[in-house]
Amino acid sequence: MLIHRRGLLVAAALALPGVARAQSWPTRPIRFIIPFAPGGPVEVPGRFLADRLSQTLGQPVLVETRPGAGGALGIQNVVQSNDGHTFLFTTSSVVILPALMRDPGYDPFRDLVPISQITDAPMAFVARADWPVRDLTDFLAQARANPGRFSYGSSGAGSTTHLGGELLKVRAGIDILHVPYRGAGQAVNALYAGDTDLLVTGLIETQRHVREGRLRAIGVTSPRRSPVLPEVPAIAEQVPGYEISIWYAMFGPRGTPPEVVDLLARELTTQRTGSRLAEQMTASGTELLLDGPGPLAARVAREVPQWKELVRTAGISLE
Repeated sequence: MLIHRRGLLVAAALALPGVARAQSWPTRPIRFIIPFAPGGPVEVPGRFLADRLSQTLGQPVLVETRPGAGGALGIQNVVQSNDGHTFLFTTSSVVILPALMRDPGYDPFRDLVPISQITDAPMAFVARADWPVRDLTDFLAQARANPGRFSYGSSGAGSTTHLGGELLKVRAGIDILHVPYRGAGQAVNALYAGDTDLLVTGLIETQRHVREGRLRAIGVTSPRRSPVLPEVPAIAEQVPGYEISIWYAMFGPRGTPPEVVDLLARELTTQRTGSRLAEQMTASGTELLLDGPGPLAARVAREVPQWKELVRTAGISLE
């Protein structure tokens, strides 16, 4: 009787398409496509989670970097895949590129299936330690009184750091010059050399400089102060509504089965607390999210029109 009952339960489960497909997947190695050059910060959580998924899913998870066109080429590679085992591990550039390019080669709503947010990290506006402007209040007052006097560096035109500066210009009503560089390293060197007054950069990249007293953070871009730099005000304290962050997320291509999305999201959630990644992200001031497809879908829906409006208002163009 017990054997017969078990047989009926197994048969009933396999009769459900979602259960059967989830049990049979994955059938081959999985690929994580990171649409940027090797060695970038997005690889840290990407490789950690790939390793964990390799252990739990029973198939290798391979991380591949596919740089080009600000991330568009790698995203296109995922969108055009049809093997059922290729996924996108990317940054917030995925919702920025449609604002900057007439045709980035994908539609974030039509061609990508949200799986999970991964991390969310604030940025900071930093200056040299000897910069005579005292703090955020002083900077905003002087910038308003002297249009065009100050400049800020970013890691590149169209980057999240660039948009962080443009968003401040629009929300605070100031005019400061944008100077793009090829990556955060060049931008930091330019700041030290005195070529720019400020730098907009990820908190991870400049924490050490700030703690050693070589750079001074005047504001963070999160809506609240960062626990790793609690003495630094959030820009939103003086510029209501100001908020921007660098976030990472995982997507599948259009047609990814819901049961595969659920399986991956569920496996990712197990790393949210108590893992080495969680400890590492907390120490750097980065929030580890791993909260499933719903919050990511909501974020995409919110930010795509937001950045299109900012790009239009600020007159930004990469073409």
